[in-house]
Amino acid sequence: MKKIIINKSIITSACIFIIILFAGEIFSQNKTGTTIAQFLKIEPSSRVVGLGNAGASLSGEISNIFYNPASLGRLQGTDIQFTFNKWLADITYNYMAAGINIEGLGTFALVGTLLNSGEMDVRTVENPLGTGERFTVNNLALGLGYGLMLTDRVSVGVQLNYINESIWHSSLSTFGLNFGVQYQVVEGGLTLGASVSNFGTRSAYDGRDLYLNYDFDPDKYGDNDKLPAELRTDYFNLPTLFRAGVSYWLDFGEDYKLLIAADAVHPNDNDQYVNIGGEFNLLNIVSLRAGYRNLFMPDAEGGLVLGGGVQTNINQSNNIRFDYAYADYGRLAETHRVTLSVGFK
Repeated sequence: MKKIIINKSIITSACIFIIILFAGEIFSQNKTGTTIAQFLKIEPSSRVVGLGNAGASLSGEISNIFYNPASLGRLQGTDIQFTFNKWLADITYNYMAAGINIEGLGTFALVGTLLNSGEMDVRTVENPLGTGERFTVNNLALGLGYGLMLTDRVSVGVQLNYINESIWHSSLSTFGLNFGVQYQVVEGGLTLGASVSNFGTRSAYDGRDLYLNYDFDPDKYGDNDKLPAELRTDYFNLPTLFRAGVSYWLDFGEDYKLLIAADAVHPNDNDQYVNIGGEFNLLNIVSLRAGYRNLFMPDAEGGLVLGGGVQTNINQSNNIRFDYAYADYGRLAETHRVTLSVGFK
């Protein structure tokens, strides 16, 4: 068994790194429920979800781009992933990501996210049981990403997203930017990461659902009671998140490895929180994961996450991976994610 030596100064530096980045926002004003495009906060990677969503410092698979685009710089070859997530309230969430590393140029990625509510009844004050009409909510995000290694230890990355939300006949569109950096302090050991997600312009809904006939004075007879009017919604920001994370691989030999990861997260529409998790890898084939998310967030629903994965090597260069994650959401029940990945090197 290989002897494990952990440099205390390295661990201390990592802790200070997170605390400094995180403490600056402690006294900021809470703006719960003041952002649009909430689907952008749904985590797609079954592997990282099983690690408690602590992904800012992780790399090795294409879906890590969600947590930190700098992970693209460390991607080798080509990686393709598909995630199906049975979200809360029977909402369907699908995610696709593909990345290819071109030697000498860096890594390029294409990402797509689709959320669908399914059909729901249209209800009004006059018809609380339904008007007979049906509507759906659809959310879409398409992204282009790029990452590269600045040095043998430092990687950077950026991702530009087109974002669209639609509710029946009304919709909004905007653009968001993700960017980040990762620093590998110890090769094959300690890695630090920091990223900003969904930084973009404010946007508001528009569409024919916001046009109506209006009566200025319902008690007055003889006036025009069907004046054309328009309801105008406020402009809201995207759900911007700042992440700072640390991860460490404990190597017990060729057959056994343990990954420990933690993220400090500060969103612009809620209280800050911490995600932690671990992954035990056996023979580079089977992985078992557990974690806890939203630590220190007041009134958080649930938090426990569990997961696992299996990797099959087609040959020395190609592999197929299957990952699953269970996440507890307290009174909102639970979610189940399944991710299928194919890697080519």
